Amino acid sequence: MLYPNEIYDKLEDVSVEKLINNNIKGVILDVDNTLIDKTTQVLSDAKIKWVKLVIENNIKVCILSNTLKKEKIQYVSKQLGIPYFMFATKPLKRGFKKCIKLFNLQPNQICTIGDQIFTDVLGGNKMGMYTIYVYPINPEDCSITTALKRPLERKIVNKYLKKEGIK
Repeated sequence: MLYPNEIYDKLEDVSVEKLINNNIKGVILDVDNTLIDKTTQVLSDAKIKWVKLVIENNIKVCILSNTLKKEKIQYVSKQLGIPYFMFATKPLKRGFKKCIKLFNLQPNQICTIGDQIFTDVLGGNKMGMYTIYVYPINPEDCSITTALKRPLERKIVNKYLKKEGIK
C-alpha cells in the first residue's frame, strides 16, 4: 500500500505517453511541493506546459489537496484551468471519491501524483488508482507533521528503488 507504481524526480518527468499506455484517462495532482513550492507559491512554466500537454491528450486533470488555503489553491487552479478539491483529508477516500465522480471514470483509469507517501500514494493505492510519487520541490518546506514523516518516506522510497533494481 505504501509503494507507488512509479517514482520521478519531478512532475514534468512523468511521461504522458506512459500514462496513455497505462489507460490513464484522469490525473489527480497534489499542490504543495508537487505543483508549487509551498513558500514561493510559484507555478513553473514547465509544470504549466506539462498539465496542458496532459489535457491536450484528452486526459482529465484536477487538484486534490489537504490544504485549507483557498486563495492559494484557487490561484493554481485558475492558472492551470483545472478544477480543485481542498481539505481532502488524504489518505482518506472522501476526496478521491470526489475526483472519481468529477472524472466519471473507474479508479484504475486514474493516476494520482504527489510528493507524500502517506497521503497521495497511500490514498491512491487504497482506491485502486495508479500512483506516482514525485520528490518534493522543497523537502525542507513542509508542515511539522510532514517533516516528521519525511525520514520514514525516504526509507520507503529507498526500499522501493532497491526492490526495482534502481539503487
